Amino acid sequence: MPSSHSSSIAGVYRFEKKTQVVRPLFLSGVSAGFPSPADDYIDRELDLNDYLIANPATTFFVRVAGDSMVGAGINHDDILIVDRSLEPVSGKIVIAILDGELTVKRLIKTEDSWRLAAENPDYADTVIKKEMELEIWGVVTSSIHKL
Repeated sequence: MPSSHSSSIAGVYRFEKKTQVVRPLFLSGVSAGFPSPADDYIDRELDLNDYLIANPATTFFVRVAGDSMVGAGINHDDILIVDRSLEPVSGKIVIAILDGELTVKRLIKTEDSWRLAAENPDYADTVIKKEMELEIWGVVTSSIHKL
């Protein structure tokens, strides 16, 4: 069985807003049926920086290496948007430094302990023990992956 914290981080990148990423935002949802003239439905423009990044000074991009979070929609090579200013509360997906190794997991509080939970049945959760070195580095706010 793979290691319990076997979804590591392939890279960490600082957010730097150099330009706006503005695209049309459609007023209605997209139908999977017959197409219709889309220009009639454009509501306004959407800046992806504003939509995805609440706190630019504390936001980083992190590339995922591994498959322990596939049940949460986080795949190998995805880019996670991580905000270091957010409080890491139970139920949130976090970037943790566990015994010197970066990992992405769901933070769970139980009655008597904390654990880092994988979202893949092939991986065991890690119960945090006193002798472990743990730092919650940031909270994941979004995941970007190609289809």
